[in-house]
Amino acid sequence: MSIKSLDGKRFAEMVLQGANHLSSNAKYVDALNVFPVPDGDTGTNMNLSMTSGAKEVRNNVQDHIGKVGIALSKGLLMGARGNSGVILSQLFRGFSKAIETKASINAFEFAASLDAGVITAYKAVMKPVEGTILTVAKDSAKQAIEAAKKSDDIVTIMEAVVAEAKASLKRTPDLLPVLKEVGVVDSGGQGLVFVYEGFLAVLKGEKLPEGPTLASSMDDLVNAEHHKSVQSHMNTEDIEFGYCTEFMVKLDEEKLHSKPFSEQTFRQDLSQHGDSLLVISDDQLVKVHIHAEYPGNVLTYAQTYGSLVNLKIENMREQHTNLLSDSNEKASAPAKPKEKLEYGIVTVSMGSGIAELFKSIGAHAVIEGGQTMNPSTEDIVKAIKEVNAKKVIILPNNKNIIMAAEQAAEVTEEDAIVIPSKTVPQGMSALLAFNPGADLEGNKAGMTEALQNVKTGQITYAVRDTSIDSLEIEKDDFMGIAEGKIVVKDKDKVVSATKLLDQLLDEDSEILTILKGEDATDTDVDAIVEFVEANYGDVEIEIHDGKQPLYAFIFSVE
Repeated sequence: MSIKSLDGKRFAEMVLQGANHLSSNAKYVDALNVFPVPDGDTGTNMNLSMTSGAKEVRNNVQDHIGKVGIALSKGLLMGARGNSGVILSQLFRGFSKAIETKASINAFEFAASLDAGVITAYKAVMKPVEGTILTVAKDSAKQAIEAAKKSDDIVTIMEAVVAEAKASLKRTPDLLPVLKEVGVVDSGGQGLVFVYEGFLAVLKGEKLPEGPTLASSMDDLVNAEHHKSVQSHMNTEDIEFGYCTEFMVKLDEEKLHSKPFSEQTFRQDLSQHGDSLLVISDDQLVKVHIHAEYPGNVLTYAQTYGSLVNLKIENMREQHTNLLSDSNEKASAPAKPKEKLEYGIVTVSMGSGIAELFKSIGAHAVIEGGQTMNPSTEDIVKAIKEVNAKKVIILPNNKNIIMAAEQAAEVTEEDAIVIPSKTVPQGMSALLAFNPGADLEGNKAGMTEALQNVKTGQITYAVRDTSIDSLEIEKDDFMGIAEGKIVVKDKDKVVSATKLLDQLLDEDSEILTILKGEDATDTDVDAIVEFVEANYGDVEIEIHDGKQPLYAFIFSVE
């Protein structure tokens, strides 16, 4: 099969298949994250980002490839979360920009567009690191250009892209020593390979094997779809498909004899009935989420493959009306336009106690998120609007959220800047340095300087065995992380904490702030305080119940 020209409809199929293939393998991508801490979320972030892009494409399928590309770029941009998700959005932002005026593209234009995406993505990253998704994208785009000089067949070009992307992925441990040390390839690069494999399968008319899936991944996707649904339906009458429908199909071998199950066909058929469609399947079970106007038709179709279990149908129009009614009742007076604040502070919290702490020292909006679920660009844009301020300062408090925050600051209409805080203690230190009398640039300089004056330590547990930085770590060990690097481990969380504090505290330390997590007890805190008082008597100790998940303790040393 040879394809000399790519139009919008075929490209849309490529995007949807690429998103499906990534979705099926998101957990595998998560597992490639280097650190054994419970925040391996690259696959989840890329999956949710790509799902957002695919949704826009699904709603804008047409012959004109440039317009499909614009839809993809828009969906990816707003849904991007995590560093790899943001880079993925930039790759296709550049790709889409290169084709936006074209009704169809030839092989060389396709290759050149991939290269344009790489250029855009590299520009978006302040310090590009080789051995990551950027390298895989760059190497494969370069190979696409070389292939396009010899062939005008887009299938041949995409075959060269996938082959080089896989080869480049294998080379990532040679470029990033930490990958070689742990024995994995780059997770973001692997995610991109899954997307490209989906592209190629459509071009070759092939069906991809079903990848491993887990229920939790489906839950994340459903939450993301509901979040976006709320954003797109501000009025009840705007809800086109009124019933949120979830169910599982227990596949029936007898029925499959006359009608073999194909997830791709199943998904395509169901897409005729509504939107926000999610399908995950294995050999025995299919899990479905869809917003449909006639859920009975959906269920009747699904029954042709087996029996239905765990059905749930909710009337979203009624839910939305009740929500508006509740909001109206709470309003004691006619709504008046709120006067804009001079400054608004948006920050990210990974625990309700930490959220309250941020609010107590001046934050106007706290986005729930952090290690395991990075907020999307759209989440941050929404928070920026909600603070209703002339100038907005964003504190990401996580290195994997900084790029999404910068993207949000770029696309929002408000005047917004990002202070690159990588931890909660850095975010708090920066917020305390906020000067309402200074301009944005002055605050950026002062707050950025302040976050560098605090040391961060964290205690969490290992989710798998690994060997890293000369430490042999077993699953469930408690690890002490200083400034992002694992420095100690122990079977006991308090022992691990005291070992970590021995590395963080010195004669210049004045204040130790302890943020107690969900998994820590008052007895644990007392033991740590006793240790510090006995060994570092001049250090003042502050204790807060951060209620953060996964991290038993977060330490701030000033």
